[in-house]
Amino acid sequence: MSRAIPEAEYLVIGSGVAGLRAALELCHVGRVIVLTKGHPLQSNSIFAQGGVAVALSEEDDVAIHLTDTLKAGCGLCRREAVRVLVEEGPSRIQELIRWGARFDKTGGKFAFAREAAHSRSRILRARGDATGNEMVRALLSQVIRQKQIIRLDYHFTVDLVVEEGRCCGAVVLDENSGEQFILPAKAVLLSSGGAGQIFARTTNPPNATGDGMAMAFRAGAELQDMEFVQFHPTALYLPSSPPFLLSEAMRGEGGQLRNNKGEAFMQRYHPLGVLAPRDIVARAIWAEMAATRARHVYLDVTHLGSNFVKRRFPTIYATCLRHDIDITEEWIPVSPSAHYMMGGVATDINGATTLPGLFAAGEVACSGVHGANRLASNSLLEGLVFGMRAGAAAIAWASRCSMPDLTLHRERLRCGGADRLDDAEKLRSSLRRTMWGQVGLVRSRESLIRATAQLARWEQMVSQSFATRTDLEVKNMVQVAHCVAEAALWRENSVGAHYRADYPKPQRPGWKLHSRLRLSEQVTDRGGSRKGGKVALLRPPKTG
Repeated sequence: MSRAIPEAEYLVIGSGVAGLRAALELCHVGRVIVLTKGHPLQSNSIFAQGGVAVALSEEDDVAIHLTDTLKAGCGLCRREAVRVLVEEGPSRIQELIRWGARFDKTGGKFAFAREAAHSRSRILRARGDATGNEMVRALLSQVIRQKQIIRLDYHFTVDLVVEEGRCCGAVVLDENSGEQFILPAKAVLLSSGGAGQIFARTTNPPNATGDGMAMAFRAGAELQDMEFVQFHPTALYLPSSPPFLLSEAMRGEGGQLRNNKGEAFMQRYHPLGVLAPRDIVARAIWAEMAATRARHVYLDVTHLGSNFVKRRFPTIYATCLRHDIDITEEWIPVSPSAHYMMGGVATDINGATTLPGLFAAGEVACSGVHGANRLASNSLLEGLVFGMRAGAAAIAWASRCSMPDLTLHRERLRCGGADRLDDAEKLRSSLRRTMWGQVGLVRSRESLIRATAQLARWEQMVSQSFATRTDLEVKNMVQVAHCVAEAALWRENSVGAHYRADYPKPQRPGWKLHSRLRLSEQVTDRGGSRKGGKVALLRPPKTG
């Protein structure tokens, strides 16, 4: 007996901060289906520790927040997008507070912290270092109350459906039954998060495999600024364990970085020391590791006091203790790890992509708000602000559309077959090592040429349709990694998070251009989306 497939005018793919806020906007005018692969509490948003940046303190204002964001973005931010972020951010946070979000206070007032490259203390936090978790909790509590929102957990989105140049649905895999089916929609909103898992070392959870970027790319949407991958300077380094993020707030509260000789070294690299922008701190650590032939450096918070550390960083303290590291008494071994994608599916300031009917918000999207280097703690605010705006834009679009008839696409899906990928885990591991070694923190033309050649070969291996989440994730990782490597090869200068050892200078002719990629030589697959072809770098527009 075939399953009963729900119907809705709007489809939201992903359930982090951006997706949940978008769903709450959309449900005012129609039914919404929110698709989540795996468990709903496994999004990147849940793991965001440090806080959310917003100009709400007495010493701050939106103009200063705008200036700090533009400065961190190294001249490549879209100014209009940044203006939207900082001006609408306070209202979105106040709205979240009305919905029950509880941010930390001191003496009855919000306790604002400072992080790298912020000129004011503007970081709101919750439960010390569980800000993302608290924000998702508050949003979910609202979503649960809305009868117009249908949540489908453990449902993996395989591909977008395109009909006559319009995105009008998605092919979905039920992870429990293995069944694939098509969900039609007047508008589709991507909020599926980032792609940190394409690197061997990453702070991202295992499900951050770039699915939204890959499926949008296959459907014909453009990607922008894919070379800009932020590497967090301080992830816990333990050879037998995956990296665990050690919040930048630890340095904001006075933590020091020391090499294996015990020397505090950051003043040698930047006047702001440990509070320099993330890309500078990450490369400084990399240089110290190379100079001392070490696999890590140390983060020292022992001088801050045991009670303060336990109260301010309870999650980090407990996690490190499980690995037999008492951070109140011992230095913490740390090294850089891939953390955040500044690039993604190209959008305007309302979340509209270059593919009609498709909208995007959060880390999957590139609105231009981060430029070449994200200002710390702007990402959760971005999810709220642009999640709401993308939802509003999708409503306006859908008001002019009728529900699509996807009978033909369903027939293609029913008649088509699906393959299995030989040794998917081996390919996944090889890909992640290649990206870390060749397209990581320090890049060069030679390493990028090797990487793009290998990735092109792997892309041929994964060009067909697959039936399982594991195989589909590997396919997405290969395609997103190829886009990152191609964009990094194209940008022959160093700026922000993108560092080329062969082009260390930030300014060369055309340096203010943005990389834009799309798929060429497209063919249509059984779900109606386009696949195959080659990565095509477009001549990009100047920054605005």
